[in-house]
Amino acid sequence: MKREIAINASALEVRVALLEDNQLAEFYLERNRQVGLAGNIYKGKVTRVLPGMQAAFVDIGLEKAGFLHVSDFYDGVSALNTVAEVIGEEDVETEPIAYNEFADAEMNPADEAGANGSGDESEPARPSRGRRRGRGRRSQAPQRSRLPIEQQLRRGQDIMVQIAKEPMGTKGARLTSSISLPGRHLVYTPASNHIGVSRRIASAEERARLRTDVGELRPAQGGFIVRTACEGVSRREIQRDVGFLTKLWSSILRKNESMPPASILYSDLDVALRIVRDLFSSEVERLWCDDPTTYSRVVQFVQNYMPRLRARVTLHDGAAPLFDRFNIEPQIERALDRKVWLKSGGYLVFDQAEALTAIDVNTGRFVGKRSQDDTIFKTNLEAVEEVVNQLRLRNIGGIIIVDFIDMDREGDRKKVSDALAAALKRDKARTSALKISELGLVQMTRKRTRESLEKLLTDTCPRCDGRRVVKSVPTLAAEVLRGVQREAVSKAAGEMLIVKLNPEVARYLYDHGAKDLETLEQRLSTKIVLRSNDGIELGAFELARAPAAA
Repeated sequence: MKREIAINASALEVRVALLEDNQLAEFYLERNRQVGLAGNIYKGKVTRVLPGMQAAFVDIGLEKAGFLHVSDFYDGVSALNTVAEVIGEEDVETEPIAYNEFADAEMNPADEAGANGSGDESEPARPSRGRRRGRGRRSQAPQRSRLPIEQQLRRGQDIMVQIAKEPMGTKGARLTSSISLPGRHLVYTPASNHIGVSRRIASAEERARLRTDVGELRPAQGGFIVRTACEGVSRREIQRDVGFLTKLWSSILRKNESMPPASILYSDLDVALRIVRDLFSSEVERLWCDDPTTYSRVVQFVQNYMPRLRARVTLHDGAAPLFDRFNIEPQIERALDRKVWLKSGGYLVFDQAEALTAIDVNTGRFVGKRSQDDTIFKTNLEAVEEVVNQLRLRNIGGIIIVDFIDMDREGDRKKVSDALAAALKRDKARTSALKISELGLVQMTRKRTRESLEKLLTDTCPRCDGRRVVKSVPTLAAEVLRGVQREAVSKAAGEMLIVKLNPEVARYLYDHGAKDLETLEQRLSTKIVLRSNDGIELGAFELARAPAAA
């Protein structure tokens, strides 16, 4: 698979596109007045403790207080802080091993980035209600019991926290006290003494080497997660990453002692360098940048942390915009559409509500060649790939319902379900999907880490107020007539009423509402004159009085 990264930077915003085989796979946006907050570390002050929710609100200096759940609070009591709590991934072993090692944890790039990576997956795993289940071996370590939040925090207490999820809509930031600091090759977890190695590093020998090197180089306090990007790097590069991260943590601790509450202690990289740190690897053939200043910063970062990839960074200085080179703009527009067409002629319909996202699969223009069952199966199979692609690109999170076309054959349902599971493995956001039902429904969840593409790029329509529909012209015309009757009661008899209204509504009333206007004139004993005004919204109107002789 050919992978490229395009960075478009301007005074207003920075846009980053990840391309896979020349198709837009992921899109990131950061405006200068809306800098990303995920990964930032703050000295906060507890403002409220809610025993009923087992959570606390923490003032970190933002508009809304952050939310800290008890499962995100590390109290420092247990030395056996589980890997699941550190990296937010259930597929780990937590049995204590000599010199604080554990079996390799399978992590995707988002997991490795801790709380700070783009598309981060740092939220600690929730306490399970029963036996912990994952995609790999079950943990052998017993679950440690948590003290109630009211026994660990009190109002007015100072606490160091990190933003695990950006503020979204009316919700404040999701916080964690399990701090993680990402480097190029490692993620430092000061509150843990474990060493984790990405299972995406295929070679068992390489994983063992990295685990040994990090174990020997790490400080007495703190653990590390070895990222996929660490594969093949020298011991000296690992030592440099360890030194950089531990010094960074020391500076954060010093600031924490001297700064007042609601102060920022550490700010993560901007989106351009964050993408370079987390996504730029040997799998990326080329990294393009169209802004000389941003290009210089990227080059300096690459030379410091990944000099082997320096030759792959290119400045785009052509006359045409960088995103036009890869046809990115039309793909972004397509990702904002409610309807997405498939190559076969079928299509998907996306409806995002407050609680969930519903995706409907339809055959559309695709009629097939053999039988109806084959047509439905092929449409559903094609829809699987596009659904996963759109989930990544639109960054849709939360509860998702996919309504595939009903399939009578059990074998077809299994093939579609297996194809969906395989496609979701490419998504670095954590997902969980149930098997397809007899009705063709798939219930799934996807980790919500940042605002969706729709939230990033659009505002609520002022005319329909987000309902996606507006009242029809006949409905508005009837409402105008009723409104005129209601307000004209206070007008003096014998006066002429001039009604200023939108041209579309005025045209409809002249063409279809003449009898209604005549009846209203008789009831009010006054003449009504309609005047079009382009500046008046549909459904609105203005009344003016004039002498009857005018």
